[in-house]
Amino acid sequence: MPIISVTDPQDERLRDYFHLTDVALRSRDEPGKGLYMAESSKVIERAIRAGHRPRSFLMTQRWLGDLEEVLAVVAERDGDVPVYIGAPGVVEAITGFNLHRGALAAMHRPAPVALADLLAGARRIAVLEDIVDHTNVGAVLRSAAALGVDGVVISPRCADPLYRRSVRVSMGAAISLPHHRLADWPGGLELLRAAGFTLVALALSDDAVTLDEFETNLPPKIAWLLGTEGTGLSPAAIAAADLVVKIPMMAGVDSLNVAAASAVAFWASRQRG
Repeated sequence: MPIISVTDPQDERLRDYFHLTDVALRSRDEPGKGLYMAESSKVIERAIRAGHRPRSFLMTQRWLGDLEEVLAVVAERDGDVPVYIGAPGVVEAITGFNLHRGALAAMHRPAPVALADLLAGARRIAVLEDIVDHTNVGAVLRSAAALGVDGVVISPRCADPLYRRSVRVSMGAAISLPHHRLADWPGGLELLRAAGFTLVALALSDDAVTLDEFETNLPPKIAWLLGTEGTGLSPAAIAAADLVVKIPMMAGVDSLNVAAASAVAFWASRQRG
């Protein structure tokens, strides 16, 4: 693997890594270029083990040893992929943030997962409507992977699960958990119902049943509908659901953050035995 020392933050070979804190730029640019960013040695390793192809690596010297085995796998499978090494200050100047975990990889974005392929064999999926905070998306995906959810469907305006922060917060679950962006919203939810899923909206509604009641008689296939920060699910999404479920609250708290609420719902609806 070619190890290349870099000292110029404006080196054109590093354009993939420029100013990663600009969310609007990366959200627009990454899908168009077919890239996503894997941050930290653990996330990079998960991406490589999942069969994703790196375009290049950027790291400080101290992380080179930690990634030695991963780089060996890449060299054997993908041939020469440049590994750029820079001092911490240079790397920070390139990316626009302090890279605490010391390593980044510009990864070729995998082909989109077809909805039919995501639903085939799935018993529980998460459906995210317009969740715009990348940290929340990553946290939901981490809980989904940890608690046995089979895939994720996202609305047209939902944040990108493969944005750098989403991938990092998910500890790489965003890489391994299949997701599909549903173009027709909320009309496309009918495709989930046609595939046998019961659409369950997690929301505060007058006709909502409690999660305790719901888990006593779980449907064979569940699509959990989870809404955006602040306002929650749209009226149209709730209307499209087969039923509405709420998590009982105590101590005068009205609701949980969407990431926390999703974890509770995923755990309560897990398969027993």
